[in-house]
Amino acid sequence: MAALVGRPAETVRGALDECVRLGLIRPSWENPGRVRAVSPDVALQALLARQESDLLTRQRQIAETRVEVARLTEEFAAQRSRSERNEVEQLQGLDRIRDRIQELSADCTRSLVAFAPGGHQTSDNREASRPLTEALRGRGVAMRTIYLDSIYNDPATVAHARWLVDLGNDVRTVASLPARMIIFDGEAAVVPMDPDNSAEGALLFRGRGTLAVLSEHFRMMWERAAPVTTARRQRTSTDTRGLTGQERAVLRLLSEGLTDEGVARKLGVSVRTGRRITAELMARLGARSRFQAGLRAAHLGWLGEHPDEDGASGRDLADLLDLSPSEDAESSAGSRLAGC
Repeated sequence: MAALVGRPAETVRGALDECVRLGLIRPSWENPGRVRAVSPDVALQALLARQESDLLTRQRQIAETRVEVARLTEEFAAQRSRSERNEVEQLQGLDRIRDRIQELSADCTRSLVAFAPGGHQTSDNREASRPLTEALRGRGVAMRTIYLDSIYNDPATVAHARWLVDLGNDVRTVASLPARMIIFDGEAAVVPMDPDNSAEGALLFRGRGTLAVLSEHFRMMWERAAPVTTARRQRTSTDTRGLTGQERAVLRLLSEGLTDEGVARKLGVSVRTGRRITAELMARLGARSRFQAGLRAAHLGWLGEHPDEDGASGRDLADLLDLSPSEDAESSAGSRLAGC
């Protein structure tokens, strides 16, 4: 205490507070307002006792936290197991979608089929897919992918598609695709919740009925697609009506009410290119509006059923998705779904 004589008041006050905290001084019972020193042996033993008590309390809290973490981990695993058994699982956020696709790819042992819309693939996507593709092929997984004809506007994407073929995969192209889709072993399928915005989320389907429909839809698209080595010629060839695959796709999309932006997105081309194709079709039809072009195309039979590389005819797909078939069609529709 003598060492504090002559020191600033704040220093003295701080030192006294510390001594009080350590139990080295305490208020005097005989002289109120004054303090008295306590034996260091007594004071420090009390301090050690308090610290040991605090430590035991902290250790007990840590042990309780460990138990809670174990419980939550068990509940999460059980919840995920139940979710994976469900026929439909919602995947929110790009991280969750990509993680789930990686997990499904790691478990894939037989086949992987995919729609790859969007036209040219970015360099990041191409590079990121290579190790995964090589790993799948190394396990003997048969891979089939359908791209858009518009990939031929991007040499790098064409080179990537041909790399896939050289690796032993099957690659084809069509004029338009409905949405991105991946099917693993015919047992799990991932599709976007919003075809125009993959970041919105995705749905993972496991139900046998849904997988049968999606697998059949892929099969019909595959049969009408052109191998990547000949797709350029296929894209520019015409049918008996003088229409290319892209032109047929544009007419079909316009008849469904899609905007210029929607048509371009489905074709994987720029809006300017989509508008040019539309304008050329209107000129050939002698139409001054889209509505008039639709009427004349329908009158000429250009919108009729015509199986081509764009996908299934309207009737085929409608039958496939019809959950309430007419009495005449019930037998054939039921057998087709059962045989998928």
